[in-house]
Amino acid sequence: MAAKGKHTKVLVVGNPANTNALIASHFATTIPKANFSAMTRLDHTRGLAQLAQKFNCKVSDVKRFVIWGNHSTTQYPDITHATIQGKWVSDLLQDKTWLEKDFYPTVQNRGAAIINARGSSSAASAASAACDAIADWHYGTQGNWTSAGVVSTGEYGVTAGLFYSYPVVYNSSGDWDIVRDLPITESSAKYMEATHQELLKERDAVASLLK
Repeated sequence: MAAKGKHTKVLVVGNPANTNALIASHFATTIPKANFSAMTRLDHTRGLAQLAQKFNCKVSDVKRFVIWGNHSTTQYPDITHATIQGKWVSDLLQDKTWLEKDFYPTVQNRGAAIINARGSSSAASAASAACDAIADWHYGTQGNWTSAGVVSTGEYGVTAGLFYSYPVVYNSSGDWDIVRDLPITESSAKYMEATHQELLKERDAVASLLK
């Protein structure tokens, strides 16, 4: 690896992105694990777009939305902390079945839907999200939340060492911090644990590479 040292930042896009970040960080021993990130900004952006469309608002009006877990169909697009123009999304949402029947599967399967519709890759969407993710990392998010697959040290019960998508805030120095101590509903906890378990299975499947 040509890039090395504490100032190197690595955004992992290729799937399985979270576990690929785990593998890459294992072998790139001169780069801090905190400098690796699996891209869930694409999922985050898709979730924001769905919410903006649902509530007829600007994407920038939606705050505190988060993608938890794996960049896969088990990811959890969480609105329980989200607001639109200062109002709780959960209070604004009249049709509670919309989450389970429409919002979750749309965000979780959007990449496959684009490929099926176009007959070709959704690489342009990923490239745009990569630019956004790198801009967040470089310039900071000015206190706003975004989603990124970063190395866990046990936050929210996630096994330390896994790369798990959390709500994060980037500062202007290129450092991130997980948003901590959020109240987690029973329903959210189940979704978060399901994607956690998938990441554990992925890690175990590549255990021979991590020795």
